[in-house]
Amino acid sequence: MVTHVPSEAPGDERGMFLSFIEAQRGAIRRSLIGLTDEQAASRPSASELSLAGLAKHVAETELNWLRMAQQQPNEKARDESNWAESFRLVGDETVKGVLEFWDGVVAEVEAFIRAVPSLDDTFPLPEAPWFPKDGRVSMRWLLAHLVEEHARHAGHADIIRESLDGRTAFELVAEAGGYSHRS
Repeated sequence: MVTHVPSEAPGDERGMFLSFIEAQRGAIRRSLIGLTDEQAASRPSASELSLAGLAKHVAETELNWLRMAQQQPNEKARDESNWAESFRLVGDETVKGVLEFWDGVVAEVEAFIRAVPSLDDTFPLPEAPWFPKDGRVSMRWLLAHLVEEHARHAGHADIIRESLDGRTAFELVAEAGGYSHRS
């Protein structure tokens, strides 16, 4: 789990963006270290968010943006009737299963981004009140947006985890790296 984003090789803009996205994914994943599915699904703060729900949401959101960029249907598309389910485990879902699903999405995103001819290539945005009519965005915009989306939720994850059991991001980084943490 990346905690420090190294400088990109000169001119490696794709690699730089993918590294920053991976750093934020790692922050969300770290928030789940040592928790049971029940703990990960709990909501210990005033928020409706849980750590399991955040992991599921960012995995599905990343898939949604990938499918838009690929101009393919999203097999996990949500609508008003099931939108809330993207923020919680349902049925027989587990944290492990969500993370495995996310791993598959991550591999697809990386392969797709490395294969697009140019980060200047664009794709259409769907019709929605929050997007401009006939809007298009570039692959570069998509990557910057994924950094933004994941970073926002990584911050939520830090607060939820600390509310759950007092463990901070620094402690979890140390544990993930095999180090002891001293305050």
